[in-house]
Amino acid sequence: MPNIYDSAYELEKAIRESEEFKNLKSSYETVMNNPSAKQMFDDFRDTQLNLQEKQMQGMEITEEEVEKARAVVEAVQEHPDISKLMEEEQRLNLVINDISRIITKPLEELYGNGEETN
Repeated sequence: MPNIYDSAYELEKAIRESEEFKNLKSSYETVMNNPSAKQMFDDFRDTQLNLQEKQMQGMEITEEEVEKARAVVEAVQEHPDISKLMEEEQRLNLVINDISRIITKPLEELYGNGEETN
């Protein structure tokens, strides 16, 4: 019987070697090696995290903050390297979500999907 952690490390290795991860890594390096793109991307991430933090704490998000966030999002979407990075990130996230669905299937089958089974 294989050790469940060995299987997890095999899966990690498979993700690292996947086309999706390699493309994401390449796009990430392209952005990080371009100072203006990196600054824009960092601003985007900071803005996102700041808003998420405020939401989680139940704090009010001002109209001004919403506008600033919208402007930052528009700017990164218009930057070809950053928009490619975001597309690659989305592709890898789809793969990881699929994997998550597969590995949680035993729990789903055990507990059912919220419907009565008897």
